Amino acid sequence: MKSKPTAPATIDDYIAGCRVEVRPVLEKVRATIRKAAPAAEETINYQIPAFTLNGGNLVYFAAWKSHIGFYPPVSDAALKPDVVAYEGEKGNLKFPLDEPIPYALITKIVKSRVKEAARQQAAKKSRSKSR
Repeated sequence: MKSKPTAPATIDDYIAGCRVEVRPVLEKVRATIRKAAPAAEETINYQIPAFTLNGGNLVYFAAWKSHIGFYPPVSDAALKPDVVAYEGEKGNLKFPLDEPIPYALITKIVKSRVKEAARQQAAKKSRSKSR
């Protein structure tokens, strides 16, 4: 009887379980996120690599057969023109593996998400003080 594969416990485990030729791309995506959001924490969520900030989800990424998935959908209107070429189902992004990965765009998205997280954190603090 075949045993069910175990879910990765860390991003290192996730990357180690991916195809050899995709691993350097995943490592560079990870490093790009880390540089853009140095305070973010690495985790595994939904069995894929994720970064959290202030207790909230920041971004996720995953290796697929022909692309790198990047989540969640981009909500920053200023970035919409840059991401439209990569939008997949539900607005999630697909970076094709047979094209250059847009690491500069990943940096912009992550920095935008960091600002959004800071606004949400400030709004929470404001609401709790007004009670």
